[in-house]
Amino acid sequence: MKKYLKYCLLPFLLLINACEQKDAPITSINNPEEVSVAFFDALYNQQDVKKAASVCSPRLARIILHYKSPRAVARHLFNMSYDKVEIKPDDSGVKVREQFKNKAVITLYFDGMYQDNRVKDVKRLSLTQLEDRWVIEKILKDPF
Repeated sequence: MKKYLKYCLLPFLLLINACEQKDAPITSINNPEEVSVAFFDALYNQQDVKKAASVCSPRLARIILHYKSPRAVARHLFNMSYDKVEIKPDDSGVKVREQFKNKAVITLYFDGMYQDNRVKDVKRLSLTQLEDRWVIEKILKDPF
């Protein structure tokens, strides 16, 4: 009976643990680079549109929530599709973040897979600090 209980309990505990990690809020992050990475991670890797919209300005959040699915947001707003992606902020010797009081411009590098093909891309975001939290104001035009 104890063996049976162990086998039934183990998948249940794994399921609870997986749900806890996905539901962690992005809004508590105080660094604009980390907010930007968490936004795209929620959209591409976690497939959670509501979590991604939680760190956007009201205007951008309304647009993102309009599309309902992460794939639709990725296709229409960012023109990028990934099955799995690694996101890194620009950390080269040049200005990583152009920050003026409560505004920042962040450059992100994407390296991932889509339909067994490797895809790389670059995006720039404009962030604003509202009430001690960073929110994504808009997606800037492609720098290249």
